Amino acid sequence: MTVEDLVGQYDIIGSNQDVESNSYKGTLILSLDANLRIVAKWTINTNQEQTGTGFFKNNILVINFRYSGEDNNVYKGVVVYQCINKDVLDGFWSEKHGNPLYLGEERCFKVKDKTDLLN
Repeated sequence: MTVEDLVGQYDIIGSNQDVESNSYKGTLILSLDANLRIVAKWTINTNQEQTGTGFFKNNILVINFRYSGEDNNVYKGVVVYQCINKDVLDGFWSEKHGNPLYLGEERCFKVKDKTDLLN
């Protein structure tokens, strides 16, 4: 698998880094910069935007992310995805100020282009 195989849009399901493991859904868009580094943009529950940059090696994708919370504070963290195949990413994440006893979890499923379905 190459980093280029990861480019595209994914539907995500996840759980937060807390004792309740509150679940969420959203989308993740992965693209590449001029140096073939990952550029990520998440939309969580249709309204929270997060951005990040990262790198890919040995079917592992690591992305440092950040977002502005409802309290206008900036939150930062890291997510690590095991690339099961080019269409499924299985990950865990942690924020700097999150509960250190827990990890968030996230699974991503690539959205197939309609032209892919015809082939």
